[in-house]
Amino acid sequence: RNFLQKVLLAGGSDSPYSRAMRGQITLSQLFSEMEEGCRQHASASGIVLPPTFSVSRAFEEMAAKGTVNAPLLQAARVLRRNGFKTGVLTNNWVDDSAGRLFTATLMNLLRRHFDLVIESCQLRAQKPDPEIYTYALDALQAKPQEVIFLDDIGENLKPAREMGMATILVRDTETVLKELEELSGAYPVLLTPQLLTQEEPLPTACDPSNVTHGYVPIRPGVQLHFVEMGHGPVVCLCHGFPESWLSWRYQIPALADAGFRVIALEMKGYGESTAPPDIEEYSQEQICKDLAVFLDKLVRSPPRWVPPSCQAKPWLTLGTPNPAAMLTVCPPLPRCPRAVASLNTPYRPADPSVDIVEKMKSYPTFDYQFYFQEPGVAEAELEKDIGRTLKVLIRSTRREVALHPGPLRVRERGGLLVGFPENPPASQILPGPELQYYIQRFEKSGFSGPLNWYRNMQPNWRWALSVKDRKHLEECGHWTQMERPAALNRILLEWLEGLPPDTPPPKISRL
Repeated sequence: RNFLQKVLLAGGSDSPYSRAMRGQITLSQLFSEMEEGCRQHASASGIVLPPTFSVSRAFEEMAAKGTVNAPLLQAARVLRRNGFKTGVLTNNWVDDSAGRLFTATLMNLLRRHFDLVIESCQLRAQKPDPEIYTYALDALQAKPQEVIFLDDIGENLKPAREMGMATILVRDTETVLKELEELSGAYPVLLTPQLLTQEEPLPTACDPSNVTHGYVPIRPGVQLHFVEMGHGPVVCLCHGFPESWLSWRYQIPALADAGFRVIALEMKGYGESTAPPDIEEYSQEQICKDLAVFLDKLVRSPPRWVPPSCQAKPWLTLGTPNPAAMLTVCPPLPRCPRAVASLNTPYRPADPSVDIVEKMKSYPTFDYQFYFQEPGVAEAELEKDIGRTLKVLIRSTRREVALHPGPLRVRERGGLLVGFPENPPASQILPGPELQYYIQRFEKSGFSGPLNWYRNMQPNWRWALSVKDRKHLEECGHWTQMERPAALNRILLEWLEGLPPDTPPPKISRL
């Protein structure tokens, strides 16, 4: 009985377990010492180990059964959104085993959801050593009396309680949530399982500092900037006008947590991606060729595409690589996406008998696109005060009062922003830090590249085709990723999970 535990903890503070928790030995070294310790203990105890006995396999089986407590994770997210700082103190090892990807994925998940994650193997101190609690208090800049500490081992609660922290022994989730709700004190937060699942919570967003940034040269003089997160099948996210890869900040962690390698592009003409001066560089055909090169250089497995939001209209996709464009360009190229989803724009088949320019002129909503056609005109207006431009354009239709006069009669009014407040109220979907990041990107790139996407009407018309499936979100405006992020994440994950399996490549005869 407790055979493995006796071997694991033999030696007290100098046991294989304690040394692994302090980072003095790695996990594979722990396995080796455990194997030897098990043989010695078995021999001394008269126990015959089965021929297939393996410490590493036993650990792998335990890890495979481990799951994250979703209600507690959600509770931590709710508390964090209500002003609480949150942290995780882990007793863990330096994982150099074959299963290290599982450990790395778990730690990345925790870092995205908590303000602080402390690993005992890095700090060289483990629970219940008071040193790790003191370090956490300093890192969170908190006093013990301000802290609620949860753990499923009573021994780990004792030093926290002695230091003055409120403690909760984790046994069953419902009881823990009730105690946590009661202890939230001056900032009462409802954390019952029912309430945690009733509302549409704002998903965890990624930050520019906690994603991997990279650059891919497409051809001489042109490179694309991207960020990525996660491991698994590739999902490529493309933004619209006037946005940034950061518009996908709520989707990137959700897709990564679901087992995908998420690549979010900063599209050509934006931010740190190259902004060539030629208008033809921004046609859908050229954009899609660039994206095919990008994927061929960066990834090996066929990607799934979720292309951008803006610039695509009911009968036309302007400036953004629509699904049809990417699927059409792929067959002769080495990298072809398996599936495509497009947001915000109800696509219809292109009709070659329609003069797209005349068709668009008949819809007042599209007048702003004709205002964009003369190079330099819209740039001067939009770049005059980038903060004002973004606060006017990027607003939620369901969380805040829309500003007027909207996109109608833009040329008649003399500009896209004419008639809007000089100091518009802050946008609830593009708050302070995110707004500043957007401003920095447009200060770097300007608006010429983004506007050039609109200056390819006729070439792009030949690329407009249809998509297979549509979903509709009520009470949602144009900025879907930021207005209804939780609902969008559910739709995307259901769509991705429902895709057919990869088709094996055709066999080619060597004769």
